[in-house]
Amino acid sequence: MGYGNIMNVETTGASWETSQQDRLGNSGVNASHTMAQTDVGRMEKYKSIIKTVGAKYGIDPALIAGIISRESRAGNALNNGWGDGGRAWGLMQVDITPNGGGHTARGAWDSETHVSHGTEILVGFIQRISNKFPDWTTEQRLKGGIAAYNMGDGNVHSYDGVDASTTGRDYSNDVVARAQWYKRNMRF
Repeated sequence: MGYGNIMNVETTGASWETSQQDRLGNSGVNASHTMAQTDVGRMEKYKSIIKTVGAKYGIDPALIAGIISRESRAGNALNNGWGDGGRAWGLMQVDITPNGGGHTARGAWDSETHVSHGTEILVGFIQRISNKFPDWTTEQRLKGGIAAYNMGDGNVHSYDGVDASTTGRDYSNDVVARAQWYKRNMRF
């Protein structure tokens, strides 16, 4: 894929805070993998949509699955498609608040239209991070774009602190670890 190889992105996985969503006794890559595996049955319903959207935008479908797992637990954490107290829409939790993403909800919460919208936003952030940090490797820019998907590109200041302002201070690391699990186990 044109945005880097998700399997070559370094990751520390989920923080303790994030792992406690599932009351896990560990954190790190193993915790991220456990959470991805927990979501695999629900994720299977969206596999064809994810693969179609990934091909359309040149994004590894496993990365889209990693974001869907982190953001909505493959739909399990949503209430009629809404999450984050009604501030975010769909599987990829597109932020509709004026002070957040300011996006308009597109399509049904579990539709190809929605997943395309979320992926367009992700691609935009990867491109912004690539412009902001041209000396980073392709995989570093990919990880920075993932972090920016959660908190905006203005909050990415360095690679070492890429998750400093993200939810749980682990967003890109957790998403990458989940995506790597999906790449190995769902054969995207």
